[in-house]
Amino acid sequence: MAESTYKVVELIGSSTESWEKAASAAVEKASQHLRELRVAEVSELDMALQDGKVQAYRAKVKVSFKYED
Repeated sequence: MAESTYKVVELIGSSTESWEKAASAAVEKASQHLRELRVAEVSELDMALQDGKVQAYRAKVKVSFKYED
């Protein structure tokens, strides 16, 4: 395997339905702007609350892509 370098960016996706959809939203947005995505890692999950009720599920996602000069 040839040597490669990858860059990692951290994104936060949100969804009113689930953490899974929140993470998917972050990856989908990243794929519109970055090429050659390699790995996505969910690093944190939380919820936005209002009046004691869940308003949104949020997923902090680290996405890696091949770094090119």
